Amino acid sequence: MEWIRISGGHLPAGEWHPAQEVATLWWAATPVSAAGVPVTGLALPHAAQLAHLLGARVPTSAEWEWMASGGIRRFPWGDDAPSRGHANLRGLGPGRPTPVRAHPAGCTPEGLWDVGGNVWEWTTAPWRRDRVALLRGGSYQSLAQYAECAHANDVPPGITSPGIGLRPVRDTAPTPPAHGVSL
Repeated sequence: MEWIRISGGHLPAGEWHPAQEVATLWWAATPVSAAGVPVTGLALPHAAQLAHLLGARVPTSAEWEWMASGGIRRFPWGDDAPSRGHANLRGLGPGRPTPVRAHPAGCTPEGLWDVGGNVWEWTTAPWRRDRVALLRGGSYQSLAQYAECAHANDVPPGITSPGIGLRPVRDTAPTPPAHGVSL
């Protein structure tokens, strides 16, 4: 798994979170995938277990928004409305998840792929009283507005779907595998 360092900063209050400082974190360059296609069908507890196995965790919703927007972008790639080159969204894709590196125009400036569209990504909202999980980024079935960095969808943590995946985050830099060991 490729990890990309995203510098932290101040995230102003939004609809889904209070104002807060976001730490510098290491993000998976793509959603977790198998054979190049996002792994889906995971409820939040299972997504958290998978992230833990990867030496990571499920990000908070505010962390995800900072990663996606850098505090300034409307969409992960910038302010332009999505096109087929940007994201796998309703009307722009085949109606199912696509390979995670299929939309180069949709990369964030930092080099993260598929942040908008293809599959929703699990996040947590620890500051909310109801502890409802939040999905971010939109999926192959979503309208373009759901790929906006500030958009979130609150769902029960036990829900599963072929349109929900996971982009894990690390608090510390990854360590390279021992010589001769592959993951």
